[in-house]
Amino acid sequence: MSAILEEQLATNLYYDQHFNCEAAKLLPGEYYYTSKQMLLVTVLGSCVAACIRDRVKGIGGMNHFMLPESGGDPGNPLSTSMRYGAYAMEMLINELLKAGARREHLEAKVFGGGNVLRGVTSINVGERNARFVRDYLRAENVPILAEDLNDIHPRKVYFFPHTGKVLVKKLKQQHNDTVQKRERDYARRLNIHPVDGDVDLF
Repeated sequence: MSAILEEQLATNLYYDQHFNCEAAKLLPGEYYYTSKQMLLVTVLGSCVAACIRDRVKGIGGMNHFMLPESGGDPGNPLSTSMRYGAYAMEMLINELLKAGARREHLEAKVFGGGNVLRGVTSINVGERNARFVRDYLRAENVPILAEDLNDIHPRKVYFFPHTGKVLVKKLKQQHNDTVQKRERDYARRLNIHPVDGDVDLF
């Protein structure tokens, strides 16, 4: 896989004064996992985030990705865009398993897929992302305990992997177009650099 497309471990770590804990902020194309009692935060427009955790051990993580616009039929699991989505999901799940999570104990909550990037594709990219993450987790037998997908608003997601608690805030009034600009740049990178790598699940 092209280096620019590889899922990156989030590096924006900080101390969240409001929740009084360590936190990691994820940007598009990033993921993070931890066994500590910390907070994972991201802002989603058309992108989706899967919050996945081992309900027994409390090890959990989050990713933030979208399917590339190119790549043919979004319903075809062999298409380029589906392969990229699978890679993004497998990166997170593999890291959780390597950290000690058990596959049979995994559970998920999924968010995003808003219709906020109008004009990027002929079909709503947010809907494609939402459909993909649901279908992927169903195929991997990871139960989805909660979801907040589609709609027309960006959303800020706060995930506490140790407990599984998630808080979602709809951003109905934005003071700038940072979310849309960030996702447009990310979508442009995805479509320029093809996916040519695979990850095997443990």
